[in-house]
Amino acid sequence: MRPIWLAVPLLNTVQQILLKRSAEESGNSGGNWLVQILSSHWFLAAIVAEIACFAIWMRVLSELDISKAFPLTAISYVFIMAIAWYAFGEPLPLLQLAGSGLILIGIWCIATASQRND
Repeated sequence: MRPIWLAVPLLNTVQQILLKRSAEESGNSGGNWLVQILSSHWFLAAIVAEIACFAIWMRVLSELDISKAFPLTAISYVFIMAIAWYAFGEPLPLLQLAGSGLILIGIWCIATASQRND
Protein backbone atom coordinates (compact mmCIF):
# COMPACT_ATOMS: atom_id res chain seq x y z
CA MET A 1 0.00 0.00 0.00
CA ARG A 2 1.34 3.37 -0.95
CA PRO A 3 1.28 6.03 1.80
CA ILE A 4 -0.60 8.47 -0.48
CA TRP A 5 -3.53 6.03 -0.58
CA LEU A 6 -4.14 6.71 3.11
CA ALA A 7 -5.02 10.26 2.09
CA VAL A 8 -8.37 8.97 0.79
CA PRO A 9 -9.83 7.99 4.18
CA LEU A 10 -8.07 10.92 5.87
CA LEU A 11 -9.57 13.43 3.43
CA ASN A 12 -12.98 11.73 3.73
CA THR A 13 -12.71 12.18 7.49
CA VAL A 14 -11.66 15.83 7.18
CA GLN A 15 -14.54 16.45 4.81
CA GLN A 16 -17.06 15.01 7.26
CA ILE A 17 -15.67 17.13 10.10
CA LEU A 18 -15.91 20.24 7.93
CA LEU A 19 -19.48 19.39 6.92
CA LYS A 20 -20.38 18.83 10.59
CA ARG A 21 -18.98 22.28 11.47
CA SER A 22 -20.87 23.80 8.55
CA ALA A 23 -24.13 22.20 9.68
CA GLU A 24 -23.59 23.31 13.29
CA GLU A 25 -22.86 26.87 12.17
CA SER A 26 -26.00 27.08 10.05
CA GLY A 27 -28.28 25.69 12.75
CA ASN A 28 -31.94 25.26 11.89
CA SER A 29 -32.68 28.72 10.57
CA GLY A 30 -35.78 27.84 8.60
CA GLY A 31 -35.52 28.32 4.84
CA ASN A 32 -32.30 30.30 5.17
CA TRP A 33 -30.16 27.29 6.22
CA LEU A 34 -29.12 26.36 2.69
CA VAL A 35 -27.80 29.87 1.98
CA GLN A 36 -25.91 29.79 5.29
CA ILE A 37 -24.36 26.41 4.50
CA LEU A 38 -23.38 27.36 0.96
CA SER A 39 -21.71 30.55 2.18
CA SER A 40 -19.93 28.87 5.09
CA HIS A 41 -16.14 28.72 4.97
CA TRP A 42 -16.44 25.24 6.51
CA PHE A 43 -18.54 24.09 3.57
CA LEU A 44 -16.13 25.57 1.03
CA ALA A 45 -13.22 23.82 2.76
CA ALA A 46 -15.20 20.55 2.61
CA ILE A 47 -15.55 20.98 -1.15
CA VAL A 48 -11.79 21.51 -1.48
CA ALA A 49 -11.17 18.36 0.59
CA GLU A 50 -13.57 16.42 -1.64
CA ILE A 51 -11.85 17.59 -4.82
CA ALA A 52 -8.45 16.61 -3.44
CA CYS A 53 -9.83 13.25 -2.33
CA PHE A 54 -11.33 12.67 -5.78
CA ALA A 55 -7.98 13.33 -7.48
CA ILE A 56 -6.17 10.87 -5.21
CA TRP A 57 -8.98 8.33 -5.54
CA MET A 58 -8.60 8.43 -9.34
CA ARG A 59 -4.91 7.65 -8.85
CA VAL A 60 -5.72 4.75 -6.51
CA LEU A 61 -8.22 3.33 -9.01
CA SER A 62 -5.67 3.53 -11.79
CA GLU A 63 -3.22 1.43 -9.75
CA LEU A 64 -5.48 -1.10 -8.00
CA ASP A 65 -8.37 -3.39 -8.77
CA ILE A 66 -11.56 -1.77 -7.53
CA SER A 67 -12.26 -4.79 -5.31
CA LYS A 68 -9.03 -4.05 -3.43
CA ALA A 69 -9.28 -0.25 -3.60
CA PHE A 70 -12.81 0.27 -2.34
CA PRO A 71 -12.32 -1.26 1.13
CA LEU A 72 -9.73 1.47 1.68
CA THR A 73 -12.63 3.91 1.98
CA ALA A 74 -14.03 1.92 4.93
CA ILE A 75 -11.14 3.10 7.09
CA SER A 76 -13.02 6.43 7.12
CA TYR A 77 -15.68 4.88 9.36
CA VAL A 78 -13.09 4.13 12.01
CA PHE A 79 -11.39 7.53 11.68
CA ILE A 80 -14.70 9.41 11.86
CA MET A 81 -15.81 7.48 14.94
CA ALA A 82 -12.51 8.27 16.68
CA ILE A 83 -12.69 11.96 15.74
CA ALA A 84 -16.34 12.17 16.79
CA TRP A 85 -15.36 10.84 20.19
CA TYR A 86 -12.26 13.01 20.54
CA ALA A 87 -13.37 16.32 19.00
CA PHE A 88 -17.12 16.31 19.57
CA GLY A 89 -17.37 14.31 22.78
CA GLU A 90 -19.64 11.73 21.20
CA PRO A 91 -19.96 8.44 23.10
CA LEU A 92 -18.00 5.44 21.86
CA PRO A 93 -19.79 2.32 23.11
CA LEU A 94 -18.08 -1.05 23.23
CA LEU A 95 -20.20 -2.32 20.32
CA GLN A 96 -18.92 0.49 18.08
CA LEU A 97 -15.35 -0.30 19.09
CA ALA A 98 -15.94 -3.97 18.26
CA GLY A 99 -17.47 -3.00 14.92
CA SER A 100 -14.47 -0.81 14.16
CA GLY A 101 -12.18 -3.71 14.91
CA LEU A 102 -14.17 -5.93 12.56
CA ILE A 103 -13.98 -3.29 9.83
CA LEU A 104 -10.20 -3.13 10.19
CA ILE A 105 -9.91 -6.92 10.18
CA GLY A 106 -12.07 -7.08 7.05
CA ILE A 107 -9.93 -4.47 5.31
CA TRP A 108 -6.80 -6.40 6.24
CA CYS A 109 -8.30 -9.67 4.92
CA ILE A 110 -9.21 -8.06 1.61
CA ALA A 111 -5.89 -6.26 1.26
CA THR A 112 -3.78 -9.34 1.97
CA ALA A 113 -5.83 -11.89 0.05
CA SER A 114 -3.79 -13.41 -2.73
CA GLN A 115 -5.21 -13.50 -6.22
CA ARG A 116 -6.11 -16.90 -7.58
CA ASN A 117 -5.34 -17.58 -11.19
CA ASP A 118 -7.90 -20.07 -12.46
